Amino acid sequence: MAFKTEFPFTLPRGLVDPDSGEVHKEGVMRLATARDEIVPLQDYRVQSNRAYLVIVLLSRVIKRIGTIDQPSVSHIENLFSTDLAFLQEFYRKINEEGAPTHELSCPKCEHKFAVDMVTGNILGAEGGGAGRPGQG
Repeated sequence: MAFKTEFPFTLPRGLVDPDSGEVHKEGVMRLATARDEIVPLQDYRVQSNRAYLVIVLLSRVIKRIGTIDQPSVSHIENLFSTDLAFLQEFYRKINEEGAPTHELSCPKCEHKFAVDMVTGNILGAEGGGAGRPGQG
């Protein structure tokens, strides 16, 4: 299995596009590099207000929100506070904890599978099957 560096997410409320009014909820965040965590410290906005660090950092690691590729600092500034808190926690989970998984089994058919606890995706199945739980 290849090393996973990108993780999909769904925002609780969504980013409202100021031009079209469209709400973007689905996105992708990549793992942070050391550079991603160092460069924002040189940003004048972060130097004058340390709380701004998360805004600049997220703008570096979020690859897409809806149809917006590489969201800018301005996009991140316009997130609802619920979505900003969600993204901070998501960042922490994928970068500090890795992608935790849990081994589960279907109570109906006893089919075993793993679930990615960050994304909720089913990762694999015992015995090579790719079926959904509860359908066996």
